[in-house]
Amino acid sequence: MTTGVTTSAETAMDAQDIARRCADAMWENDHASQALGMEVVSIAPGTATLTMRVRKDMLNGLGTCHGGFMFALADSAFAFACNTHNQFTVAQHCSITYHAPPGEGAMLIATATEVHRAGRSGLYDITVTGEDGKLYATFRGHSRTVPGTHLAAT
Repeated sequence: MTTGVTTSAETAMDAQDIARRCADAMWENDHASQALGMEVVSIAPGTATLTMRVRKDMLNGLGTCHGGFMFALADSAFAFACNTHNQFTVAQHCSITYHAPPGEGAMLIATATEVHRAGRSGLYDITVTGEDGKLYATFRGHSRTVPGTHLAAT
């Protein structure tokens, strides 16, 4: 017998399912992240973790990863995290601080975490680390919700 009451576990499962389905819908059309060799490792409501291996064609004149590629990874993690609530959300403002330059072959891990979300605005913190936990960059993103959804109404 169903009571018609939704439990917190059911709500969490629904939110996780929505987050995963939104990420799948985004990934299908995210040719930029795919071309850079990024992979979506995990998705949950308000969070995302993506990875990217530094390739030779990503190195700058000093032989280290060009900062623009680390920015792209952090920005992609930000995009996936802020689009987990079935609303179209875009970057409004982003800033990055570089702490160390990774070299060729480094596996970069960008983890985005929702700090605050209300109305049409969101705030996300992203760290870019190596497999050994070394911190390469920190990124803060401000998002803006725009009209549209990733999933059709059921």
